[in-house]
Formats: sequence, structure tokens, C-alpha cells
Amino acid sequence: MSESELHGCPVVDRLGQQVLFAPRARYQSVIKSLLADGYEMCIDLTAVDYLIHPGRSLPAGVQPERFEVVINLLSIAARARLRVRVQVPEADSAIATLFDLYPGTEAMEREVYDMFGIVFTDHPDLTRILMPEDWDGHPLRKDYEIGRIPVQFTVAQASAAQATLGATP
Repeated sequence: MSESELHGCPVVDRLGQQVLFAPRARYQSVIKSLLADGYEMCIDLTAVDYLIHPGRSLPAGVQPERFEVVINLLSIAARARLRVRVQVPEADSAIATLFDLYPGTEAMEREVYDMFGIVFTDHPDLTRILMPEDWDGHPLRKDYEIGRIPVQFTVAQASAAQATLGATP
């Protein structure tokens, strides 16, 4: 794994793609610098919960945390991609929003909030986007209880399902 630096952050090559590790405290300013460098499009923003994989490989000086926000940037003019990874601690799972820099991140940040519980400070509408507003918990966290929602069938629905499958009621 060869390592270099960009905007004071370690950059490594992973499977042919440049990956920049930005500290949470400088995350927004680093992204602003990357936007000035020509990374005009944020094509994805998501998160990863490393609860059961705490020993992952990170560059020297990067402290692993439970959560990681992952941003994929694109420079069309330079025909370049850059993945940005930011460590987010479980005890303070908040990070600055990118909405002012990349308005298209609005829904992506809401999805990360909804599924992982990571708060994006100064987001214009940080509400649930996939789960009902009164839902308790964040389903993509590795410690989220596996549950089920009982499905009620009427006799007519059960008969139709059996007929579709070629069974007799």
C-alpha cells in the first residue's frame, strides 16, 4: 500500500482508486479544497459500521472508530475519482454536512442518518427518509436487533398465493 498526502491528509491506493483519509475536525475544509481542485461532483455518500471489524487496515496516524463516512468524488474534467473516508466515533456520531458544497448530498446524508444514526450538523432537513418518523433505532447498525413485522393474510390472499404456486387450497 503506497502512501502519499493531499491537503495534509494521507492518501493511499486501494484497488486502483485513490483513497483520502480526512480527519473529522477538518472534513468540511478538506472537501472544500477538493472541490476547488476540480472534484465538482459528489457521486455517493454513505457510512460503514465497523463494530465487528475494529482491526481494519488504516494509514499510520488514522485512529479507527466504529463508524466511517465514505464520500466518492468525481472530477469530470480530470477524469478522476477520489474516495474520502472519515472516522466517526460512536460516542459522538456527528459530522458536518456537505449540503452547502454539494446540494445533491441532502438525501444521502438523510439516509445515513436514518440507517446509522450519524448526525450531519447544519443539515437543512435531517429527518428520516426510509423509515417511519416514529421508528426506534437505526437498522444498518451492527448491534441493531433483528426483528420481524408479522404479515396478515386473508383467506382470499392465501388461496391466490397457493393457486399461483400451483398448489391446491
